[in-house]
Amino acid sequence: MIQQDIKIINRLGLHARPAALIAQTAAGFACDIQLSKDQVNVNAKSIMGVMMLAAEFGSQVRLTTNGSDEKEAFEAIKKLFEDKFNEEF
Repeated sequence: MIQQDIKIINRLGLHARPAALIAQTAAGFACDIQLSKDQVNVNAKSIMGVMMLAAEFGSQVRLTTNGSDEKEAFEAIKKLFEDKFNEEF
């Protein structure tokens, strides 16, 4: 299992587009991928679940991956956050 807190650095937070990117990316992996914020834990493969976190700019979410391809999944999801979901203006 890999677990790390990640800061939201894109200005608009986890709105619909980033949530969709996370869910689409997560769906490509067999392992369990969870995001949590303020004791709310959601399946990262669910767009609605990710949006339910209401994670705004500057907040932190915990990314947890667990399973056969956990390292690859962790790196792929983490890269989305680091790249600000390719939406900086």
